[in-house]
Amino acid sequence: MMATVLPGSRLIGTLAALLLFATTLRADPSRFDLTGPKIDVHVTRAGKTLPIAQVPNLLPGDKLWLHPDLPPTQSVHYLLVAAFLRGTTNPPPDNWFTEIQTWNKNVRKEGVTITVPAEAQQVILFLAPETGGDFSTLRSAVRGRPGVFVRASQDLIEAGFEQARIEVYLANIHRVPPYDAKGLAEHSDLLARTLNLKPNGDCFKKPLDTQANCLTQAGNQSLLDDGHGQTVAEALTNGSGSDFINQASYTQMAGAGVYSAYVGAVVDLVRLMTSLHTAKYQYIPAIAFPSGEALNLRLNTPPSFNNPKSVIVIGLPAIQAAVPPPLRPANLQEISCLLKPAVVLPVEGAPLVFSTAYAHDLVLHLEGPGPGTDVPLTPDAFQGGLILAHVPARRPLTVDSLSDSASPDNSAAAANPHPVAASAPAASSSPSSTNAITGIVKGYWGFDPFTGPILSLQDTPGKDWKIASGDSIIAGQDNHLALSSTGTACIDKITVDTASGKQIEAQWKPSAKPASVDVTASLKSVDPGDLHLAILQFGSTKPDTVTTKTYSEPATLKTLSLHAGDTTADLTGTNLDQVQQLTINDLTFTPAPPSTPSNQDTATPTPAPTNPNTHLRLTLPPNSQAPNLRVGDRLTAHLSLKDGRTLNLAVTVSPARPSVTLLSKSIGQSEDSAIHLADQNDLPAGQQLTFSLKSVTPFPRTGQLEIANADETLHTTLSVESGSLVLQNPHTLLATLDPLKSFGTSAFGPLRMRPVAPDGTTGDWLPLVTLVRLPTFTDLHCPPDTAQPCTVTGSSLYLVDSIATDPTFAEPTTVPEGFVGNALTLPRPPKTGFFLKLRDDPTPANSVTLPILPQQAQDH
Repeated sequence: MMATVLPGSRLIGTLAALLLFATTLRADPSRFDLTGPKIDVHVTRAGKTLPIAQVPNLLPGDKLWLHPDLPPTQSVHYLLVAAFLRGTTNPPPDNWFTEIQTWNKNVRKEGVTITVPAEAQQVILFLAPETGGDFSTLRSAVRGRPGVFVRASQDLIEAGFEQARIEVYLANIHRVPPYDAKGLAEHSDLLARTLNLKPNGDCFKKPLDTQANCLTQAGNQSLLDDGHGQTVAEALTNGSGSDFINQASYTQMAGAGVYSAYVGAVVDLVRLMTSLHTAKYQYIPAIAFPSGEALNLRLNTPPSFNNPKSVIVIGLPAIQAAVPPPLRPANLQEISCLLKPAVVLPVEGAPLVFSTAYAHDLVLHLEGPGPGTDVPLTPDAFQGGLILAHVPARRPLTVDSLSDSASPDNSAAAANPHPVAASAPAASSSPSSTNAITGIVKGYWGFDPFTGPILSLQDTPGKDWKIASGDSIIAGQDNHLALSSTGTACIDKITVDTASGKQIEAQWKPSAKPASVDVTASLKSVDPGDLHLAILQFGSTKPDTVTTKTYSEPATLKTLSLHAGDTTADLTGTNLDQVQQLTINDLTFTPAPPSTPSNQDTATPTPAPTNPNTHLRLTLPPNSQAPNLRVGDRLTAHLSLKDGRTLNLAVTVSPARPSVTLLSKSIGQSEDSAIHLADQNDLPAGQQLTFSLKSVTPFPRTGQLEIANADETLHTTLSVESGSLVLQNPHTLLATLDPLKSFGTSAFGPLRMRPVAPDGTTGDWLPLVTLVRLPTFTDLHCPPDTAQPCTVTGSSLYLVDSIATDPTFAEPTTVPEGFVGNALTLPRPPKTGFFLKLRDDPTPANSVTLPILPQQAQDH
């Protein structure tokens, strides 16, 4: 396999010059930005020829055509040496080395073809300045230390893989306008996923106009473990490249830089060859950028033509069986729509598909009648997948043609979509079948055909659109609901058409459930009523329509209190004014009017909760018997709302509320008071009230008696502990109330009472007394002439509503509000006295007994 052999022996031990190369590398190893020589290469196998850019691997018997593409003015003669290797412990024979004189006219015109020998595992190229004895010395060095060059070949291949990934990322980032922050983040994510890179996330925190520049600066991309490239490069050495992969993943070798992630391969090469050195030669690694037949070489150190002269080392694809790309769907649940104007099939797992030309003649194979259809594909990392060259022709599919395919009438249904009416909310039912089909990615990996992943596809618009059950649409807020169909991948746009004619565009995204999407629509300015969701799909000219209804904010239920023996129930929550009725078993409760009689016949009306939106009392129909419910029964309450919706709430029957009845009461009467109250329920504010009660159940010693007015601005409690309650026996209580001490001088009006259990459960309110404040009358003076009015004097007369000489108050003397005088006039009363109505209780006619004194003479 030898071409012309050059004489000379000056390369003895030249590989050891790599020590000098390492020193240079440490100075600035990160930037392989120097353009090197170019070598044209193509490979022929079984009569088929491919450019080197499309060849991921070589096999024994392959014909390698090598053509150094040096400029005609090249002044220094370069010797090109091709060396085949067969592992770390088996030196190659002499005839596995080929010497090519790049300055030879035939070589420059026609190139040189060499054949990959049997048992060969690697091939490596050397470009060295012409000197005497170069070829034989290099051959001896390789045969003496074959493992060094096996590792060098592998590391250079891996470095090329990683370089290609980063270069594709950098080139594509510049395609995004620098002012497009959203597009920059989106395409950076797509590039990172397909190329298996991790860009610097801090770049997206910088000002918008600097983000793109930050992403393309040195050191901003971390290589992630590319299992495919690693497998390709280390298949011959059983994982010896793992050191390099670890460096490429998380180590910044010899300083930071765009290429610092993969320059570790070259540093590895230097370390392996430090024992071979001379002062005349240094080795320079060349990273190859294949493009068609051209190996475009890039260097990180300028070649030297003085001692130590530079020898350029170039790696070619490994000689091994093809390792097909492990492409996989980016999302196994995602379905791609073939009806879109531009279709991207999102795949990942094989960065070399997107960073090299190894994968070629890719197609999406669609099964069907006959041989099926093949649609060309183009890898595009910028778009995050494989791009269809054109939209495949629509054609009917048979049930047997593909698993889970659509029924034959789907195409007709899509061509003539009809509005779909949905109740509110629509019944939940997953589509019995979907119109999803499958396609297979096929193509060539170098010379070998390969079959890629099976992808889920949709080629007809979805139909049978429904709103998932339970997704009520609420007017006045943002709404989230689920739409289901036979296929959702081809949605172009979803709009909401309101009853007022307003159109609102909705946002949507695929749901975790098959054949469904999550829709978000802002209905903040929409009133309750009918609503139409219009789903426009690719491949259809008319939208599918789902008709539904919007509701007011629904009631939310917190607690339902139901005590044994009660005919009322108390509900807490929000928006409770929407509740129409409550049903428990065969009992139907309805919202109570503003005042609801309690369960005790002698009780005064008990007001319903003051805020019907948050606290609602519900009651059985009038004259209903107390329901026969046992304490501890676990029941389900069904609440019907006014708009037809139904809510359920669990309730446990609570123990009966404490209950007492009033046996008797005694109001103290001042002996020196001239006022005699007509109503026994009126309690003078300055007098104590003593009363007795009967408890249905034994009254607990820690129980209390609560006394308050209607709005509870007056409030006190009586208890055994305070001495204001005395237990005559477990069922009989004696109570004492001192209103002046409990409420002060400004207390007046009806008072009520109710028992309170130790756990805070309250009984019904019962009427107790009406608290009244009394004026003080001192004298009644009348003139001798009976036709003249009399004068009554006293204090606190502002507490008087009116006075009169008869109980019917035919001719009353009315006291104006805010009266501050100390005398009132009235017609001459009978000797029995006159009558008084109090401002605190103006209904009863109370009597006042005062002696009639003669009118005092007035001074003149």
